[in-house]
Amino acid sequence: MKPPAFLKSLVPCLFLVLAAHGQTTEQAAPARLTILGDVASRLELDADDLAKMPRMTVTIPDPDGTKVAYEGVPLRDILKRAGAPAEKQLRGKALASYILAKAHDGYQVVFTLAEMEPEFADEPIVVADKRDGKPLFGYQGPFRLICPNDKAGARSVRMLESIEFVQLKK
Repeated sequence: MKPPAFLKSLVPCLFLVLAAHGQTTEQAAPARLTILGDVASRLELDADDLAKMPRMTVTIPDPDGTKVAYEGVPLRDILKRAGAPAEKQLRGKALASYILAKAHDGYQVVFTLAEMEPEFADEPIVVADKRDGKPLFGYQGPFRLICPNDKAGARSVRMLESIEFVQLKK
């Protein structure tokens, strides 16, 4: 039995609708996090790379009052792997540096390198890939920067794509 002619004309329309919503039959490229800038080596990390690194869990309040647990890799460990100054190297001109976190939608926030070091502020800033034990969904991920000690969640960057290390004084 042959399908009616009007069904054949719907196939291209359906493909356009699915493509507009990112639901084509093609596999999406694996999510990557790029660490670049004034670091010893540029890094490209995917979910498998992050899964192999030391992990931690942080809990933050959800707007509805419940607690949400995010799991991922401490940002300081990722920066250290890229060759950013850490621990005893974080002195003098190295303190005149910052981290620019960029999201897929163009959102950007800034952190100082010293915020993450135990000798200074010791903020547990995490590049999360899980929420309550499950991979981040849709607009949350695939990676999200979580800053549990911030009073407002404005620096918890969703859809995190890159982290740029910038040293102001060279």
